[in-house]
Amino acid sequence: MIEYIERVLDAPHPRWELYRVIAEPVRLRLLALAAEEELAIGELANLLGESQPNVSRHLTPLKQAGLVLVRRHGTRTFVRIAEAATADVVVADALASGRALCDKDGSLGRIAGVLAERDRVGREFFAQQTDGARDPVADAADATSAYVAALAKLLPDRKLAIDAGTGDGGLLDVLAPAFDRVVAIDRSDAQLERARARVSQRGYSNVQFVKTDLSAPAFRKRVGHGADVVFASRILHHAPRPLDLMRQLAALARRRTHGRAAGAVVVLDYARHDDESMRSNADLWLGFEPGELLRLARKAGLVHPEVTRLPAAWCGHGKDAHLPWQVLVARRQDDG
Repeated sequence: MIEYIERVLDAPHPRWELYRVIAEPVRLRLLALAAEEELAIGELANLLGESQPNVSRHLTPLKQAGLVLVRRHGTRTFVRIAEAATADVVVADALASGRALCDKDGSLGRIAGVLAERDRVGREFFAQQTDGARDPVADAADATSAYVAALAKLLPDRKLAIDAGTGDGGLLDVLAPAFDRVVAIDRSDAQLERARARVSQRGYSNVQFVKTDLSAPAFRKRVGHGADVVFASRILHHAPRPLDLMRQLAALARRRTHGRAAGAVVVLDYARHDDESMRSNADLWLGFEPGELLRLARKAGLVHPEVTRLPAAWCGHGKDAHLPWQVLVARRQDDG
């Protein structure tokens, strides 16, 4: 808000400049779309039926006026409304007009399709058995599970863990020895098949597999009062809307009851990086700044969030071992 006010007050003719900027219908539509969802310039161009250079040209005065915020994410540029600017009654009127135009041309309704397209890339990638992928049961289990099982006896609140987006089940080698019960979920039959093979080879008897989306009401009922810990290992960067995923994770953690602390959410993901080749793995986001993770956690209703950068030596030997890894730990807010 302060930045917006200073920008307006420093302008030589603030109101006149503002009226000039929002007088163009394309900019009104841009404002309305950016207020609905943070969108890439290419996505905005498709929604508006405009070229990307033309969209960029119209965004420049909107950005200069403090009406939109623009950020680069790798080679992509994302645009969202500057929330502080919407407090201005003129801007609020402009947004209403823009929404009316977008309702009329259908672009507002097509945003759902844009988000579905983001999701489709990930679904198709993980639904395939990648040729040449290492067989998860080819290597014999080492002593890690025994070490975890011994350490787990010192930890409280380990009745139930949820492994959100279990993939090939790599995290189950840690969770299954530590928790009384583990629910591993994924949307892909191919990934669940690999995870089941791993569990079968390891001999874990306390892991339940569920094919579902995190947001499915039936799944939430299935986990009862919620999990002691909800884990999400390297899935946040695949999420079309990371905040939605964080909220879904938070909803699966149990509330504080009978003197027991509220459930925890543990998110392992990449710190910001510039390796565009990871997009071939359906990565929508090239990692996250620590501040972004903290902001997502708080907006999702989590409390006491902490982000820790992990040493490179802990990041395995996979195709993402060269990336910076970090972990977020937070707890569900006590909502009474």
